[in-house]
Amino acid sequence: MASTLMQALSREKIIAIARGYTSEQLLAAAKSLADGGISFLEVTLNTDGALGMISWLRETYGDRMHIGAGTVLDIGQAKEAIAAGAQYLISPNLDEDVVYHGVEQGLEVWPGTMTPTEIVRAYKAGASAVKLFPMGALGINYLKEIRAPLGTIPMIATGGVNLDNIDAVLEAGAFAVGMGGNLLDKRLIAEGKFDELRVHAQAFANKAQGARTI
Repeated sequence: MASTLMQALSREKIIAIARGYTSEQLLAAAKSLADGGISFLEVTLNTDGALGMISWLRETYGDRMHIGAGTVLDIGQAKEAIAAGAQYLISPNLDEDVVYHGVEQGLEVWPGTMTPTEIVRAYKAGASAVKLFPMGALGINYLKEIRAPLGTIPMIATGGVNLDNIDAVLEAGAFAVGMGGNLLDKRLIAEGKFDELRVHAQAFANKAQGARTI
């Protein structure tokens, strides 16, 4: 039976990826996302002060958002992220030790994979879903082809997803999508246009909800 977090992701379908923002920017951006219907927010660990941001976001938006850690490259970072309050771990790579430890601690772990071998290895290690990355380079046809033999493994398509193709990616079989700058618009955030960011987020949420998933 799928976890509560996986059930929520299956409904909402979007993980926002925050990389390189200040605490003040992320504070305001998180509210815009939540108000716009996006509740999954991943803070990448290569962001200055990421662990503190994760803790703060859990305390401030824990009732509205699911806060995770991204760019978790090894078990040391995994332990730090869990201690900070991350509810799930996401990586660009597959490190089985990270998967084992996260699962042991009761967290969802979604490692980065590209090949059929990596996808199956991650799933066998205990990952409840895999991050198919880099989706922008692989393309939707790759997703369709890989889903044919491996359709029982949930795949989070990350990279290259935008407002024009999000419905096509989901309709091709992605369980969910991970989105950075195309969702967390750097210009809007830099200019403090957080109401526009909320409208932007709502457009993505509406597209995701309208997609015909398989």
